[in-house]
Amino acid sequence: MAESWSFLDTFEPNFRPLVVIELAKGTKEETIEWFTKRIVDKKANGGAQLLIKPLVTENGDENIYLVGASHLRLLLGAETVGLVKECNDNSMRTFTYSSRKTFKDFADDNHDFLTMAECQYIIKHELENLRAKDEKMIPGYPQAKLYPGKSIVRRLLTSGILVQIFPLHDREELKKLRHSWYGRVKVGYQPLDEIRCYFGETIALYFGFLEYFTFALIPMAVIGIPYYVFAWEDYDKYVMFATFNLLWSTVILEVWKRICAIMTYRWGTLLMKRQFEEPRPGFHGVLGINPITGREEPVYSSIKRQIRIYLVSLPFVCLCLYFSLYVMMIYFDLEQWALDYHEENESNFSSLMLFVPSIIYAVVIEIMNRIYRYAAEFLTSWENHRLESSYQNHLILKVLVFNFLNCFASLFYIAFVLFDMKLLRQSLATLLITSQILNQFAESLLPYWLQKRHKKRMKKRMCSLKADTDLSLVEQVNLEKEMGTYFGTFDDYLELFLQFGYVSLFSCVYPLAAVFAVLNNITEIYSDALKMCRVYKRPFAEPTANIGVWQLAFETMSVISVVTNCILIGMSPQVNALFAESKTDLILTVALVEHLLLAIKFIMAFVIPDKPRDIQIKLAKLEFESLEALKQQVRATDMYNSEK
Repeated sequence: MAESWSFLDTFEPNFRPLVVIELAKGTKEETIEWFTKRIVDKKANGGAQLLIKPLVTENGDENIYLVGASHLRLLLGAETVGLVKECNDNSMRTFTYSSRKTFKDFADDNHDFLTMAECQYIIKHELENLRAKDEKMIPGYPQAKLYPGKSIVRRLLTSGILVQIFPLHDREELKKLRHSWYGRVKVGYQPLDEIRCYFGETIALYFGFLEYFTFALIPMAVIGIPYYVFAWEDYDKYVMFATFNLLWSTVILEVWKRICAIMTYRWGTLLMKRQFEEPRPGFHGVLGINPITGREEPVYSSIKRQIRIYLVSLPFVCLCLYFSLYVMMIYFDLEQWALDYHEENESNFSSLMLFVPSIIYAVVIEIMNRIYRYAAEFLTSWENHRLESSYQNHLILKVLVFNFLNCFASLFYIAFVLFDMKLLRQSLATLLITSQILNQFAESLLPYWLQKRHKKRMKKRMCSLKADTDLSLVEQVNLEKEMGTYFGTFDDYLELFLQFGYVSLFSCVYPLAAVFAVLNNITEIYSDALKMCRVYKRPFAEPTANIGVWQLAFETMSVISVVTNCILIGMSPQVNALFAESKTDLILTVALVEHLLLAIKFIMAFVIPDKPRDIQIKLAKLEFESLEALKQQVRATDMYNSEK
């Protein structure tokens, strides 16, 4: 590896732009010269050893730069980041440059061995690992302080010198992907492998989960329709439906783990070793020595962080939860007003007015969720977590707790305090349908409309957004840099999580919830595909082996659904009639059934393996081969030492 770096030159006759760097207008020449020099410098000198060229626009501005890399540099970078590729014997192995000939489809002149998304991920990794050596500040900007080991790109971003870094679209590949993905309405599977090659594993896994969840909802929808049509007011007949729901929610999550393992093994990310986590770019503190790596980096007291979490963040979250409950009580006052108005007037208009409070409340819930999201991000950043994983876990916990209470508290109150099943059904239907419409509008239709308006303003200089005709590189960069930024799959998974709650928590009250969820998800697939291809900049690929903490979130929701459905069944008149003489026996029976169902649920989760048998064998085989190779290396070292 070290020898390969020494032979690597930065000259590349056929420069292929992969990533765009936009600097602020008026950036000082010495800053640009220093930054570009660090990008092209040899690895041994602390550089990234990449290629960079300025993009000269019509007005002569040179604040936009194109970054690429030689074929050899990308192959060595693939080894650095630990990419896993398919070998000639059909096994999946971590790519190494020394054994490159053993990998399928590899050839020295085959520049398509690495996908464009993988190449851009490698460049992003190298740029993010550009770190200050002995510089005390960014040249030309004495207020932008540096210290050894500080991320240069992060400092440039926080100082406002670097505006953005984003990967370029491949117009021809994007056109093919759009056609096969959403270019025509069809009944079939999504091209997940093509999505993975273009956008990376994280986004492909989201669309894979969205597709799987949609298909998994179909049995619930099919069974729910006759229950809705033939037994609308007879909640006693929903016992079997609720029981099926409880088993269904467990099976689909366990089967998803297996499908996820199959996909990620095929993509190579199931085998990628988790690298030692570097401090997240936003982490700050006084300079100190990391006891593990021995490197100089910021150090921040964990006690100070805990004080911020428990004395500031936790009280703020509790205050927000209290405010959410206060808004909920206002909603119930509106419900009572609408009911009184209907009883007084008994007209079609008054019947429609019964749905108005729920619609208003659903809109308020969405607004509160989005405002709280910004506050949660600010607080979590202020807590100053060292690792990105810790930051994400704290952020997700804050958001999930608030969203769960904000979206479902009113339903729990109606079910278990007011005991009004008719109002529960009405509120559940209104909240579910309204939230789906608002999410479709806010996440896809509105950004698409804004992007179309932007295109019209630039049509004198740009070709059609559909890319049916060729755009020059300058026009393409100018168009893409003005597009919105896709901030990841967090909001998309959150929407599915809340939808899963609406479907599973109160299934015995509103069986049609699954029907509306299926219809929403079908349109969601097309609208999300549209926004990825037409509305947002191309995001950097991010390798991942699963859907992460969201798997645990869905499993937790399924456990809560067992409890709620058992209580709802226990509240039914038919069950109450069986225990007319002793309510204590009723409570104990419901608790026993709930515990039995939870036991069945956990037994099923244990019995169903997370990975298929063939995947387990392949992983075990690779582990055995790695141990054997390590033993041979140790024997060779011992023999060499004994001969000396």
